[in-house]
Amino acid sequence: MIIENTIAYVKESLAEAEGGHDWWHIYRVWKTAKTIAKEESVDLLVVELGALLHDIADSKFHDGDEEIGPKKATEFLKSQQVDEDVIAHVVNIIKHISFKGGNEKQMFKSPELDVVQDADRLDAIGAIGIARTFNYGGFKGRELYNPEVKPNLNMSKEEYKKSTAPTINHFYEKLLLLKDRMNTAKGKEIAEQRHSFMENYLEQFYDEWEGKK
Repeated sequence: MIIENTIAYVKESLAEAEGGHDWWHIYRVWKTAKTIAKEESVDLLVVELGALLHDIADSKFHDGDEEIGPKKATEFLKSQQVDEDVIAHVVNIIKHISFKGGNEKQMFKSPELDVVQDADRLDAIGAIGIARTFNYGGFKGRELYNPEVKPNLNMSKEEYKKSTAPTINHFYEKLLLLKDRMNTAKGKEIAEQRHSFMENYLEQFYDEWEGKK
């Protein structure tokens, strides 16, 4: 029942969300997390709740506030009488799942976080990752590509959060880096194929940009 209640809560909370961070993003991460979890020794309840609640209030849509998501998740899980240890673990997953840019050290680790983090990162690459990236770029009014604006691979966390660079730059500043940051064997396996798809896409993109194909 807790999973069904969480799904209903997330759907309602994200009803007006940007297309790349809506219920369907959560759905895909949840499904992928369950696929990865089959091959890992993890607490499936923690994995499912972590996946379903990981973006309940993404900081980039709340003026950079990184506490609102954990706070909302805590309040909801307490209302469902979820065990305190499970709540604490799920909240730690929410706090530590994100790619922050720069060279941020991850201060919390668990097998459950590894699974949910891989699932979330997999949704940022491949065909859907490309679609989400351009959707968010359009949402923010960014250029598709500008050859004069080079990717910045040495951004601090704050610079990463404030970047207004063209969408193609995001491939180099995040998406193409994710394959080598996977935690689980299954995550790495899926990431290889999705990474190759992105490389082929970029090759096609540049050829079309220059009118070659």
